[in-house]
Amino acid sequence: MIIQSQHVDLATPTGTMRTYVHRPATEGRYPAVLFYSEIFQQTGPIERAARLLAGHGYAVLVPEVFHELNPIGTILAYDNPGRDKGNADKAAKSVEGYDSDNRAMIDWLASQPWYAGQLGAMGFCIGGHLAFRAALQPEVRGTACFYATDLHSQVIPNQPGQHSMERAGEIGGELLMIWGKQDPHIPATGRAEVYAKLAALGLDFTWHEFNGQHAFMRDEGERYDAQLQRLGYELVFDLFGRTLR
Repeated sequence: MIIQSQHVDLATPTGTMRTYVHRPATEGRYPAVLFYSEIFQQTGPIERAARLLAGHGYAVLVPEVFHELNPIGTILAYDNPGRDKGNADKAAKSVEGYDSDNRAMIDWLASQPWYAGQLGAMGFCIGGHLAFRAALQPEVRGTACFYATDLHSQVIPNQPGQHSMERAGEIGGELLMIWGKQDPHIPATGRAEVYAKLAALGLDFTWHEFNGQHAFMRDEGERYDAQLQRLGYELVFDLFGRTLR
């Protein structure tokens, strides 16, 4: 399926948020996916992942997650300075800011003639957490979270009662939770804590732990695992095929 790409600059309560839109070029109406990047924003691997989803019949929106803290169009490098800046941005933005970002994208989607009305979310690393956060929105029917950081911690600032796990009971759609057992950012104790909470809430979720490192889906760098990436996408397309079609 041939796709087209563009960007839109959306107004949010915390400033203009550039959002990259990848969708099928063929006329029609398509489900949409809010796709959240790592701390580096829309890098090459993130853009390729978004375009892959779009090529399977989805309109994919990739927001600049730290738009309040960087010039429009910022892409951080996969190096130590980029990592340091991204982690600083993560620690500077309150989790509630992502809620208003989500509303801006959802409201914009509602005005698009090519949007079919079915909405999902997906993300890698902090983006996995932000996809989980997006699942709080009632429109989101299916969410794929890859090695979601900081669900088990307090690294991302939040007001009392606003931590993503404290609000998890509001999630109404299906969750796909995928982890790497060799991921030092989310240890076994942290994963167990998240699992226990989701199970106690009775949420609709599936849980997969692979023998992979953090960022095994990223097709650059020494941690990339092509076999696990293929399995991950198979699970994603199964989820979205059932919940968004």
